[in-house]
Parts: sequence; C-alpha cells; structure tokens
Amino acid sequence: MKKLLITCIIPLLFACSAKDAEKDVNKAEQLKKYKTELATLKAKISDLEKEIRSTNKDEEKVNVVVKKLTTSKFEHYIQITGNVEADKNITITPETGGNIISINVVEGQKVNKGAILGTLNTSQIQQQIDEVKTNLELSTILFERQERLWNQKIGSEVEFLEAKSKKEALENNLAALEAQKEMAIITAPFSGIVDEIHQKKGELAGPSIPFAQLVNINKVYVEGDVSESFLNFIKAGATADLDFPAINFQTKAKINRTSNVINPANRSFKIRINLNNPNHTIKPNLISVMKIKDYEVLDAMVVPSIIIKKDFEGNYLYIAKKEGKNLVARKVYVKVSKTYNNVSMIESGLSLGVQVITEGFSQVVNGALISTK
Repeated sequence: MKKLLITCIIPLLFACSAKDAEKDVNKAEQLKKYKTELATLKAKISDLEKEIRSTNKDEEKVNVVVKKLTTSKFEHYIQITGNVEADKNITITPETGGNIISINVVEGQKVNKGAILGTLNTSQIQQQIDEVKTNLELSTILFERQERLWNQKIGSEVEFLEAKSKKEALENNLAALEAQKEMAIITAPFSGIVDEIHQKKGELAGPSIPFAQLVNINKVYVEGDVSESFLNFIKAGATADLDFPAINFQTKAKINRTSNVINPANRSFKIRINLNNPNHTIKPNLISVMKIKDYEVLDAMVVPSIIIKKDFEGNYLYIAKKEGKNLVARKVYVKVSKTYNNVSMIESGLSLGVQVITEGFSQVVNGALISTK
C-alpha cells in the first residue's frame, strides 16, 4: 500500500515542478517582450524628433523667450489651519445652589474683577447665622466669666476648657456659614465682558448649571496642528504669517511654543501663537490660515514650475543651445528638490548660465530651431 501511495505522489510532484518552471519561463519571456517594446518605443520617439528637426529646417523658427539661469533665494512654507482661543473665556457657575433673586448685569456689559453678577436666596443660611450669633453671644459671656474664675483659681479646669471649646466651636460654625453665604454671591473672577447670560431671575441655580459667559479677548492665541514630519523644522521663535479670511485681516507673529507631545491620533504636534487684540477684532473660534517657513536656500537654482514637464524618464525642461549658426531647443532632464508658489528648486541637471526657455516651451521639441524674441 505504501509503495502504491508513493508511486502516485511522485508524478504529482514532478507535474507541480514542471508548472512552476513553466511560469518562470513565461515571466522571463514577458519581461523580455516589454523591454523590446520599450526600446522600440524609444527608437520611434527618436525618429519622430529627427523627422521634426528635418522638417523645421524648411519651416519658420519657433519664437521663444529665454532666461539666463542664475541663483536666487528660495523659500518653502507649510500651510496649516489654526483656531483662535482665549484663556479668559469661561462659563461662570455659582459655588452653591439656590434661587436667583437678582441679576446685576446685562449682556455686553463690561465688568471689573470682583463685580457682583448676581445673587442667590440666602434666607435659610441667614437664619442659621442669626441663631449661631445668639448662641455665640451667650457662650462668650459664659466663657469670659469662667475665665475670670479660673484666673482666680476658682472652679475646675474642665469647666473652663468646656466653655472655651464651646465658644470656639460656635465661632468656627459662624465663619463657615458666613463663607457659605458669600458663595451665594456670583462675582466676576476677572475683568471682561458679559457675553451671555444663561439664566433668569427666579430660576434655580447651582454648581452644575451655567449662569453666564464671561470673556476677555484683549489677548488671544492661535493654535494649530503640524505634521510630525516638520518637527525638526518648526521651532519656537520662528515667524508665522497669519491670515483671517473671515475678517480680511493679516498679520505676522512669532511662535510662542511647540508641543512636546505627538498626538497619536493624527501624528501631529501643536503650535501656539499669542496675539494682542486690543480692538477685539479677532474673535474666539475664528479660523486662521497659518504659513510657516520650513526651508530656505539663499543661492538656489530656481525656475518656474510650469516649464517643467514629465515623461517616463523623469522631469525635463527645454534650454536654448547654440549649435553652429542655429539656436536649437534641447531637452534636459532635471532633478527637482522642492516646489512652492509656482517655482521649483533644481537640485541637479542644470548649470548656471544656461538659457532656459520660459515661454514657447510647449511649441518646441528636442532639436527644434528657435529664435528669441
């Protein structure tokens, strides 16, 4: 039985190996076919360019505009969206519960720090305060008498200490009730503007119920998220261009701080820019477009991005080259380092002083006769 099984398996293994070998041969033949087609395509392109060049000899030259390649300053910026925030923009809630018996301000009113915004009903606390005060007066009289007796060595120490303890307990109780009564007075924690009042007179207020919105936007800040890939390029102290499209306002400011933590959700870190806002033009939650420079080269080879084209071999552009008595367009492949604001920085492929075709580049091919305007 075992011999029979082995006899059946061996042909199957040979069949699988044959199929794998056949697949490898097919892939190799297919690759060879593609290479042949590519070589043929390149040859056809070369023939067409030669044909166009020969045709151009009998035709008018293509008028182009050229520019001598020199070095210039290249700057690259990143653009992110930020949101305006204010440190002094809070929702005020009472520290204790009770019915609102008065609201002392209106929406839009400027208030100073400590100003009374509203008061709650404190009649129950006041009753407790009056009761404690009455008991405290009696305890104080008893304590003073007991103290005089004790100073004369009359009476026991226990009676003196009990009188003293009772008096001090009532004093502490009174202080606690007074503090609780003060908590029923809603005050402004800083100077600002009452932007919104959430409750009305007679409603029940409490620590979990918003009473009013108080804001001070003399100083605001813009915060935005920057990709972690720019972590080594964006530093505190760098200047950023800020644009607020909704109010048509632009300004420049320095980055005050960068976050020390990367947000794992979007792989970014936060930057913050503080702004003075004396006229209150910039409002909280306003959108800002921030432009921050992350790259700069003082002597870069820069060309307009529009003149750079691309084929299966890479990026290229046309230059004007003197060949004998004729001026000819030549196709040059280049390596582009960075692109920004419709200009590209060339890393390699060109040398200083060459004449780059900046206009008419779409009407020429490699070897075409040209004339400069």
